[in-house]
Amino acid sequence: MYYVYIIRSKKNGQLYIGQTEDLRRRFIEHNQGLNKSTKSYSPYELIYYEAYKSARDAIARERQLKHFKQGYTRLKERLVYSLEEQS
Repeated sequence: MYYVYIIRSKKNGQLYIGQTEDLRRRFIEHNQGLNKSTKSYSPYELIYYEAYKSARDAIARERQLKHFKQGYTRLKERLVYSLEEQS
């Protein structure tokens, strides 16, 4: 399986969208500061993920969320309560 995910920084609330084949491993890497683009804002919490059978589908969805504001906005509307909660 391939995953598109959204994590949120517990430090400043910043959201990050990514895709991976191993969601657990990738989440641990984000929280251990092993990802250059997210290490300054760890720790993270997993807010949302989608699973795909095809890597190409996951990559296309990640691109859609990152580059097309409407797709990202619609997803945030669906996650309004998850995004409000602070752990």
